[in-house]
Amino acid sequence: MSKKFYITTPIYYPSDKLHIGHSYTTVAADAMARYKRMQGYETMFLTGTDEHGQKIETKANNKGVTPKQYVDEVVAGIKELWKLMNISNDRFIRTTDDYHEAAVQKIFKELYDRGDIYKGHYEGHYCTPCEAFWTETQLVDGKCPDCGGEVHLDKEEAYFFRLSKYADRLVEYYEAHPDFIQPVSRKNEMINNFIKPGLEDLCVSRTSFSWGVPVDFDPGHVVYVWVDALSNYITAMGYGSDNQADYEKFWPADVHLVGKEIVRFHTIIWPAMLMALDLPLPKQVFGHGWLLLQGGKMSKSKGNVVDPVVLCERYGVDAIRYFLLREIPFGSDGVFTNEALIHRINSDLANDLGNLVSRTAAMVGKYFGGQLPADQLAGDFDDDLIALATATKAEVEKNMDTLQFSTALTELWKLVSRTNKYIDETAPWALAKEEANAPRLARVLYNLCESLRMISIMLTPFLPATAEAIGKGLNASADILTWESLDTFGLLPHDSVITKGDVLFPRIDMEKELAELEAAKPAPKEEKKEENVVTLAQIGIEDFAKVELRVAKVTACEPIKKAKKLLKLTLDDGTDTPRTVASGIALYYTPEQLIGHNVIVVANLKPATLCGVESQGMILAADNGETVTVLFADDVAPGSKVR
Repeated sequence: MSKKFYITTPIYYPSDKLHIGHSYTTVAADAMARYKRMQGYETMFLTGTDEHGQKIETKANNKGVTPKQYVDEVVAGIKELWKLMNISNDRFIRTTDDYHEAAVQKIFKELYDRGDIYKGHYEGHYCTPCEAFWTETQLVDGKCPDCGGEVHLDKEEAYFFRLSKYADRLVEYYEAHPDFIQPVSRKNEMINNFIKPGLEDLCVSRTSFSWGVPVDFDPGHVVYVWVDALSNYITAMGYGSDNQADYEKFWPADVHLVGKEIVRFHTIIWPAMLMALDLPLPKQVFGHGWLLLQGGKMSKSKGNVVDPVVLCERYGVDAIRYFLLREIPFGSDGVFTNEALIHRINSDLANDLGNLVSRTAAMVGKYFGGQLPADQLAGDFDDDLIALATATKAEVEKNMDTLQFSTALTELWKLVSRTNKYIDETAPWALAKEEANAPRLARVLYNLCESLRMISIMLTPFLPATAEAIGKGLNASADILTWESLDTFGLLPHDSVITKGDVLFPRIDMEKELAELEAAKPAPKEEKKEENVVTLAQIGIEDFAKVELRVAKVTACEPIKKAKKLLKLTLDDGTDTPRTVASGIALYYTPEQLIGHNVIVVANLKPATLCGVESQGMILAADNGETVTVLFADDVAPGSKVR
């Protein structure tokens, strides 16, 4: 029986403003799919678009087109982006596909017939952009806890999924399958923040808009996003159709790759639905971190060039793929800056890899006319290089199998660096001075070419176009560019013809490039100047003296359930009693970035209850309208007063 591998990304909500963060999950999934194909797995890589909902209907109405016309245009752009990024997905699903809608109707009806969906009424605060209802206690400052936007009271007849029924089964499944939710911190978050406080039944139909899959047995209702969108992972494989061969072959999925903000839907709602249908659960859900922009959420308005099309045209697709996969440990948040991108291109791709390929081909051309002689002589430093070249495969595999793309590339770059060092150790230019050294020189250059063969193979999942270019320059045949061939050093024919191609990664002048990017920014809109200058209200020293500012150490920090913007900090302010503060900085800092640091707290602020947490003060932070920066005081002892 052949080996199977099924990987998915979330189906993306159509947006006419794509940034490089949208490519992060898909590039990672593509690297994994390519890697598994090279290992001999029959691989299914699924991506797609989630196209229903009130927000789409509203956008289409505002543009004067039908919802289908609107999503058709946007989805075409997404498909073009995946083509540009060299994404090798095997299937692309749209929730407007006829086969998907028909299967969703069957799934909804089956859940209803089993008693897991029932009819009722829903009343709550509704956020249109997030398409989510919220209770009064879940709101943050009266606004949506996810996006911070306005909400409005809404009441409508609706169908509900008995999510509460599956709380215990979910926890039991997590414990029995410790790899199901990764990283493990995501599992703890699901249990402590969502399941333990009590799961509520889930609204799964709407009547206030019509752009969705109709509930075929109750006109007027459309299937809400959770049943519609989440079902794509099985409907794309033919579940609910007349031909379920692919479903039988590939389900359960080996891994759902998702952003951390939708882990809850994929590890609570989706598994509960599958349990209700008596279907197998996916083997793993991996919730990676966000690609941030200078500490905040990525946005085109932040000033950096974040348009993936612009980035790829300016620096090349493989350079962008490399940055996404190498810069950020998968699972953690990472920051995108143009400086970091250019540094990676110059240091890793131009200096290390590109220079190695260029120097090797140039020396073969200069010393042997482009064709290595078969008469070769082994010598010093060969064994160390060969040992690392053959050992790197296992290190790459170990990290790829746990989705640690950054570490896998780090291991591969150890071989790139070692091969560069081998040039310095053997000094081919010195060997070339004596004709008697020709066999030794030939072996040195052969070892360089053979190392590049192995590097190109392991590079293929990450930078497919670059790997292909290296293999072409070596004139290596397909049978020695396989994953299995990595077990043997010396498969490149000794009389190979080596050709020097174009420079793989031209070096970038950092200062000049940043200046050009700055000049390319759109000019800021001129603000209307008020005729009367408004000055800040002045206070006396006696008013300021009423505020007690104290340095406190963050001893613990965790997210607050159902409040995307809030973190709960436990502070040591020099007294014997720990102080709890709820702070709206979750979009800018992770708990790990705060624990152990000293902050400044307003110690005598009247306590306030936020999302069930009594906040005993407020920490100081600077807000420039785009990002928030906590004011740290690590050099000052906890308990010190700020005057």
